[in-house]
Amino acid sequence: MVLEQTKTEDRAAFDEGPLEEILDSFSAQEGAVIPILQRAQQAYGYLPEEALRMISKRTGFSLAQLYGVATFYSQFYLQRRGRHVINICDGTACHVKGAPRLVTTLEEELGIKAGETSPDYRVTLEVVYCLGSCALAPMAVIDGQVYGRLVPEKVLKLVRELD
Repeated sequence: MVLEQTKTEDRAAFDEGPLEEILDSFSAQEGAVIPILQRAQQAYGYLPEEALRMISKRTGFSLAQLYGVATFYSQFYLQRRGRHVINICDGTACHVKGAPRLVTTLEEELGIKAGETSPDYRVTLEVVYCLGSCALAPMAVIDGQVYGRLVPEKVLKLVRELD
C-alpha cells in the first residue's frame, strides 16, 4: 500500500514541461535516444516511467527499447535517488583496508541496505567496485566529492553533516 501511494504521489507530481523542451530540442535528430535519456535524467534525477512513456510516444522507440537502453547503461537510474549519493568503493584495495565496515556502519546509521535510498529520499547508498584511487583506500565519493582513508567514525561524521 505504501509503495502504491508513493507511486501515485510521484505520478501526480510529474512535470512534463522540462521533458517537452528536451524532446523539442531533439525533434530534428533521429535516433538520439541516449542524449534524450541523459537530459531527461538530468532534469528529473532519474528516469520516471512517465518520462519513458512520453519519450516513446514522441520518438517512436518502443517502451521496451527504451528500457533496454536504460538498463544496459549503468549511468541511467529507473528509481528515484536521494538528494545525496554516497558511493563506497569496494575494490580490492578498499575492501582489504576496511570498506565492508564502512558499508555496515552506514547501513546501520541510515536504516537502509547498500543499493537503497532512504524513505525520505535524503540519501542513496551504493557500493561500487573500484573508483581508481587505491592510494586513498578505503574511500568514498559523496555527492561527487572524494574522501579517502576513511574509518567508520569519519564516514559517519560526513554523512551526519549532510543537510
